[in-house]
Amino acid sequence: MTTPGRLPEPYGRSDGSANLADILERVLDKGVVIAGDIRINLLDIELLTIKLRLIIASVDKAKEMGIDWWEDDPALSTKARRDQLTRENAELRERIARLEPGTAEKET
Repeated sequence: MTTPGRLPEPYGRSDGSANLADILERVLDKGVVIAGDIRINLLDIELLTIKLRLIIASVDKAKEMGIDWWEDDPALSTKARRDQLTRENAELRERIARLEPGTAEKET
């Protein structure tokens, strides 16, 4: 039974205290989604719509949900950067081979 004016104990802790690390661990383990839309109308004419979606989760939880965009982003992943450089290098070699047909045979 709770007394008036007193909040129930969070997550069954008897001392009533939860440190930041515990809260952060729970949030990252479960994940949090914050969604919202902002619409600006003038006389029933929609001028602007902004859709906001924020997901806070651990990397493991995000991968479990099928979110892994950072693995393919060259700014965030060295593997993606290396793959991008390899593709660009191959494209440049093909262009050089088309422009200078005699050089491709000399290289091999």
